[in-house]
Amino acid sequence: MSPAQANPSPTTESYNVIVVGAGFAGMYMLHRLRGLGFSARVYEQGGGVGGTWYWNRYPGARCDVESMQYSYSFSEELQQEWDWSERYASQPEILKYANHVADRFDLRRDIQFNTNVERAVFDERARCWAVTTSDGTTVQAQFVVLATGCLSNARKPDIKGLDNFKGPVYHTGNWPHEDVDFTGLRVGLIGTGSSGIQSAPVIAEQAKHLTVFQRTANFSIPARNAALTGEERNTFRKNYPEIRRFAREVARNGIFAEQPDRGALDDSDDVRREKYAARWERGGLTFMYAYNNLGLALSANDTAANFVRGKIGEIVTDPETAKLLQPDNHPIGTKRICIDTDYFATFNRPNVSLVDIKSNPIQEITAHAVRVGGEDQEVDALVLATGFDAMTGSVAKIDIRGPGGQTLNRKWAEGPKTYLGLMSAGFPNLFIITGPGSPSVLSNMIVSIEQHVDWIADSLVHMRKQGLATMEADGEAEDKWVVHVNEVAHGTLYPQANSWYMGANIPGKPRIFMPYIGGVGVYRRICDEVAAKGYEGFVMEAEAQPRRLGAGGCMTPA
Repeated sequence: MSPAQANPSPTTESYNVIVVGAGFAGMYMLHRLRGLGFSARVYEQGGGVGGTWYWNRYPGARCDVESMQYSYSFSEELQQEWDWSERYASQPEILKYANHVADRFDLRRDIQFNTNVERAVFDERARCWAVTTSDGTTVQAQFVVLATGCLSNARKPDIKGLDNFKGPVYHTGNWPHEDVDFTGLRVGLIGTGSSGIQSAPVIAEQAKHLTVFQRTANFSIPARNAALTGEERNTFRKNYPEIRRFAREVARNGIFAEQPDRGALDDSDDVRREKYAARWERGGLTFMYAYNNLGLALSANDTAANFVRGKIGEIVTDPETAKLLQPDNHPIGTKRICIDTDYFATFNRPNVSLVDIKSNPIQEITAHAVRVGGEDQEVDALVLATGFDAMTGSVAKIDIRGPGGQTLNRKWAEGPKTYLGLMSAGFPNLFIITGPGSPSVLSNMIVSIEQHVDWIADSLVHMRKQGLATMEADGEAEDKWVVHVNEVAHGTLYPQANSWYMGANIPGKPRIFMPYIGGVGVYRRICDEVAAKGYEGFVMEAEAQPRRLGAGGCMTPA
């Protein structure tokens, strides 16, 4: 790279902070930065706000955290005025909420849509980042915040012949914005993770025939979704202070719920079955809160897993299909547990069939069929519910180069390394919201997003007050944190599953447990203590000569 490329001209547009992504993280980051007097620009690859909920428009798309909790807490007026219609909000309603937030806080004027950030290069002399976008523009900023999302890089499977298929192909993570009508069509659905489990019942109602291709059976709990009453909404609103405090400080996953006080084997068989049955009828993720050791002890976990397998056997009328749908290769909850609406009952429909591609993998896709075990399953349309390159995929698409030309992709080649999931050593002034090494996907994402945004905002204010130019993670502190994250993970059952938490869904991706499983409350205390100790584990440097933060963002002589 020539000096001219590395050092943008003085006329280059400049900001204090560039934010990449206008999902829930990017929107709140922009709001906080504005309130603190920082100039900021957000670049978003989509045509609107909402992030995950902008792209994931597949049939049945719905949040697995209750809507009254999957919402911002930073504005009392916002949380009191917005009326969620259902216990579990659908994608259209969540996107409507995101747009309401963007309008209410006038965020769009600082967001550039339909724009990818392709490169970010740190200029050591100017102590700032040169950020190049897909329209060929290069801008400067002292800080870059990656709000790129944990589940935003849709994974297209590497299946022989896929490009030769003559019918329409849809990916659940990049669904068309117009309605898709499967009426009268034979549809092939590849994948039975969360999006496959949510979409299958809806597609089955439309399609002439639905063939589900399953490699790994997943545990799923009924959502028991229902309309929210005014009384339910008002009860939540009245108790929001305690609900939010509990989610932030006490809950492991950032969700307000009754906490278990005993292990699964502390109850008799009958009492335990009653508890599981009650939670099955209640529906939702709180099924896993029945006991406090379901993620720690396999003997305890087996009691919950066997209960759910039994329920699947009760629901699905064909014994062979039921057996295929009963997970047998991982403890319950170690892959992201799904919640559904009539998923297992869908396989009782005469127009739905299940094909096991674990014992007989897909050989190839032809012009009009999916070939498995030498037999062609003819289909008119394909739905790929094949997930994401989670946690790191959206970051990896950007050519990020720190001092000396080191790339973040090269540093993370054997697995992501961060300190607290917030920064990576060797990349000054580069922050990551809900990055690997933080609770992120193991939590209510909104709770974790707000915590990260607030922490980053506080650190920028600290730097401004102290006249500091750069901040980055200390390499030794980072190494210790990576070890800690893995030690905590391996004290649980989670690493026993080949999950996307481990990067196992991406061929060649290092198998490292990426999120921090120590709990949202514990993690928050660690972050607060680090800040209280003068940002212990981070290296902050001032300029050699007095300089000030220029109006455009980078450091200029005083």
